[in-house]
Amino acid sequence: MSNAESLARRERQVMDILYRKGEATAQEVLDEMTDAPTYSAVRALLATMMEKGLVAFRKDSRRYVYRPAVPEKKAKRSALKQLLSTFFEGRPEKLVAALLDPKDQQLSTEEIEKIRKLIGPEDSK
Repeated sequence: MSNAESLARRERQVMDILYRKGEATAQEVLDEMTDAPTYSAVRALLATMMEKGLVAFRKDSRRYVYRPAVPEKKAKRSALKQLLSTFFEGRPEKLVAALLDPKDQQLSTEEIEKIRKLIGPEDSK
């Protein structure tokens, strides 16, 4: 999914909104955006995203209603792959180490414990 691998900040914002809402008009997308651009800019962005195959639409009377054209799970995997290659040399262990680094600790003890459970039980010898 090469298109979603290189989503711009605004495109990610739009995709987040569409995944959360399921579908939305350009005005609804605009209303949900932080530091929102103009309505025309949102319409142009949605048109570009349609050309990239990221969003689809249906007509509802005179309105266009947009929805994600890429499954959310696939988009998340692609974004994670991009994050890994950009900041962690493509190595998941470096990402996990960064998350668990006590110097930069942003996670609570409870969150760390949840991550450990997701990773799997410790080897019992």
